[in-house]
Amino acid sequence: MGPMAAPAPHPAHDELRARWLATVRRARGAGDPERQRSAAPQPPDPQAPQPPDPQAPRSPDPQAPQPSDPSGLPDSEPYLRDLLGRWAEPQRRYHTTDHLLAVLRRVDELAGHADDPAAVELAAWFHDAVYLPDRSTNEERSARLAERALPELGVDAHRTAEVSRLVLLTVTHDPAPGDRDGEVLCDADLAVLAGGPEAYAAYAAAVREEYGFVPDDAFRAGRAAVLRRLLDLPRLFRTPYGTSRWEAAARRNLATELELLGM
Repeated sequence: MGPMAAPAPHPAHDELRARWLATVRRARGAGDPERQRSAAPQPPDPQAPQPPDPQAPRSPDPQAPQPSDPSGLPDSEPYLRDLLGRWAEPQRRYHTTDHLLAVLRRVDELAGHADDPAAVELAAWFHDAVYLPDRSTNEERSARLAERALPELGVDAHRTAEVSRLVLLTVTHDPAPGDRDGEVLCDADLAVLAGGPEAYAAYAAAVREEYGFVPDDAFRAGRAAVLRRLLDLPRLFRTPYGTSRWEAAARRNLATELELLGM
């Protein structure tokens, strides 16, 4: 029996690669928040992502030989392959590469509100990079992964700390007033709640599938608690754009799902 074939690249692999390379270039800019969004087109990555061991955070071995860019900094491509491999892990149904891409695109919509768009973009890449549905420490482990990988990539300590803080903020999705970077990331992550009826139903079904190991009664109780916590927030969305575009639809969807759960 021959070796298992590598998974096919995501259909949006080229877009994701271009986004990653552009974000890393901006993030290496000595902590100077950079708002430019354009990036030169990039050729396809000849190496398909390899799913890594999901059990522990890791980043490419800094002792291993790595090609460098002209600045002398490590090549960011191995880190991209590691991240995409994580997002493509088989236990994921909602927290997939599609979710990553959706959050990155929402961050684009909201970037004008951010104080440090590059930090928000990196936080989007890392926010569910470690994800096991039966664990409650995914955000903490994802933040630790960012804390290890970003200094290796030449991102300064201040911006690395901000990325880690933002990743941890996705535990509650409740940024403090005036936390503009937190508002952007949390709004981008929760934008799925404002989808149309079919899109929201698909999201809810994917979440249930991701927790397929949980009995129905226990899932319904746990999911209802999550929905109530979100509905109890004074505002789901904190940016002016998110509030005006997504708040009302998201609250309708959450209330409808709660009713369908019979809770």
